[in-house]
Amino acid sequence: MKVILLEDVKSLGKKGDMVKVSDGYARNMLLPKKLAVEANSKNKNEFKLKKENEDRIAQQNYEDALAFKKKIEALQVTLQIKIGEGGRAFGSVSTKEIADAVKKQLGFDLDKKKMQLSSPIKELGTTMVPVKLHKDVTAELKVVINEA
Repeated sequence: MKVILLEDVKSLGKKGDMVKVSDGYARNMLLPKKLAVEANSKNKNEFKLKKENEDRIAQQNYEDALAFKKKIEALQVTLQIKIGEGGRAFGSVSTKEIADAVKKQLGFDLDKKKMQLSSPIKELGTTMVPVKLHKDVTAELKVVINEA
């Protein structure tokens, strides 16, 4: 019997694959647990339409991420930290503080977990902070650190 997998099934295939399995395995395991549906013409067409819709939505999300990337890269965020004698900073600037500053200054809601800062910023100047907007789109946010 041919079935279309609705979920990833270990040692059988990934979601959306059409696989041939024994009738007993399909009737007793895959169909009752809703891991697959029978590959008849109705289900094939329905799955094809669903896949096209998901692809269209994924493409739209990618294009939105590209547009947002252009907005972010055109702007900058300014933060202040206290500096002691010898130019040494008291503390550092973390991704949480950057995310809060973006929300206050630019009005965007950026997730601090999406910022890929290798270590907290501890010096004055300009730093480019990578922000992962989509699996294929990473923007560079310009962060300017001034003395308080």
